[in-house]
Amino acid sequence: MASRAKTRSVPAGASPFAVRAEAISREKFSDPHWTAKGEARASVRLNQLDTLWFATGTLCNLACANCYIESSPTNDALVYLTAEEVARFLDEIAPRGVREIGFTGGEPFMNPEIIAMAEDALSRGHDVLVLSNAMKPMRRHEAELLRLREAYGDKMTIRVSIDHHTQKVHEAERGPRSWQPMIDGLKWLSGNCFSVAAAGRSLAGETQEQARNAYRLLFEREGITVNTADPARLVLFPEMDASADVPEITTDCWSILGKSPDDIMCASQRMVVHRKGEPEARVVACTLLPYDSEFDLGTTVEEAHRDVPLNHPHCARFCVLGGASCSS
Repeated sequence: MASRAKTRSVPAGASPFAVRAEAISREKFSDPHWTAKGEARASVRLNQLDTLWFATGTLCNLACANCYIESSPTNDALVYLTAEEVARFLDEIAPRGVREIGFTGGEPFMNPEIIAMAEDALSRGHDVLVLSNAMKPMRRHEAELLRLREAYGDKMTIRVSIDHHTQKVHEAERGPRSWQPMIDGLKWLSGNCFSVAAAGRSLAGETQEQARNAYRLLFEREGITVNTADPARLVLFPEMDASADVPEITTDCWSILGKSPDDIMCASQRMVVHRKGEPEARVVACTLLPYDSEFDLGTTVEEAHRDVPLNHPHCARFCVLGGASCSS
């Protein structure tokens, strides 16, 4: 018999994904080369650019309680990228053998040029991954999405954010009345034979096996086709709280943890952002750190081809200890 997932109770008004932990001391993550204890900080080399992300903008139809980059209906800290800006970077990476182009937000389908940007990447032979909440902004593009699916098939995947397999916890994060439109969007994608993936988050006290089984039962009940046993089709991200304490990653941690820097996201990925007030789009090291100047690597992919010191709590929490990656 399959084990039953346990869900912790969520206080009114609190995010179910908030980590209860001591706050980070000011000494930590303050020097790119040395930890607070004086140990050599770990860094990651870009080996091969496999995924180039485009942050289409931070505007979103939702204001999630624990959004990684603070997207909301009013936050335009990252302005809408244009198809022309995306084309400039696609031109630059043409000789590099980049496999995948990712579009994230905000809600990418709020960007008026998202279809043109996705089609440009598809027409150049890239796999395309679009992150969406599958709600009204996506549904407005149904006819164009069907056209892209007809032309490019499974080369385009739409990954839908469903923060938990229960409506209660999902809506505690994303707001009331956010569950059913998301489910309806997933059913439309699945029913029209799109390449579909889902992204959730791991709750404390809930194992990967329990979560994957609970998502499987939900999708079977709703008639949604997602292989929940495949980590690329159901991505479960770790809990995130930028203020909660987390260890710094030293050069010795690779052998202690039995991990390789080659497996960390910034060894194979970069993201393009256009911050409000800046004259042009720029390349940053990480999908989670669009605002931090320390992780701004320049105006071209070529400039961004350099080592990244793991000098942020997200580096430890999400990537090294959490074992997560935003790409497929």
